[in-house]
Amino acid sequence: MITEADIVVQAVLLVLVGMSIGCWVIIFNKVGRLRRAVRLDAAFLDTFWKSQRLDQVFDRLDRFTGSPVAAVFRAAYVELSRLTRDGEDGSRGVGSIALGAEENLERTLRRAMSIERTALERMTPFLATTGSTAPFIGLFGTVWGILRAFQKIDATGQATVATVGGDISHALIATAVGLLAAIPAVMAYNYVNSRIRVLSTDMENFSSDFLNIVKRHFQAR
Repeated sequence: MITEADIVVQAVLLVLVGMSIGCWVIIFNKVGRLRRAVRLDAAFLDTFWKSQRLDQVFDRLDRFTGSPVAAVFRAAYVELSRLTRDGEDGSRGVGSIALGAEENLERTLRRAMSIERTALERMTPFLATTGSTAPFIGLFGTVWGILRAFQKIDATGQATVATVGGDISHALIATAVGLLAAIPAVMAYNYVNSRIRVLSTDMENFSSDFLNIVKRHFQAR
């Protein structure tokens, strides 16, 4: 049936099918990655709060590859190591820090969080684009198919099912395919965004806690 459709309707259907396939690839990839990130974040935070020294946590980071919070900690620890001057000592495994260097650490944390958020959000705009445009692309195919049907009625003077049934069915199929592409994309986009917000909140909370730990340690010295 589709092979008998007008070339424009076929092109519309091809675009919609391509968008749908792209969305499902992104959905499976994103959902798997986000679930893994949530699990690894929880495991990393458990390790972090049970450890007595920052260097102990740093040495175990290979276990948490894929954790956004662990990536933020890595960047912060490396920067903190550069800022310390008197070697490693103290209960949390860091030395003294240069005056005013806390601002550098805050910038490092913000930059690391931004990098992780960008990575988490990669390809999600395609889901939003599909969700917002696929119904209209399908509608275009529908309008085109109906116009073709009216042209046939005008040419033949007959409005029978045999004359216009094919074009109308192709038009309705375009609408259906547009909705089938858009609905999962919108649902997935909302789910992915909600998970990213949770992970972003975890990173922000950890960054605040990390800064508090550093400030308390050096204020006590």
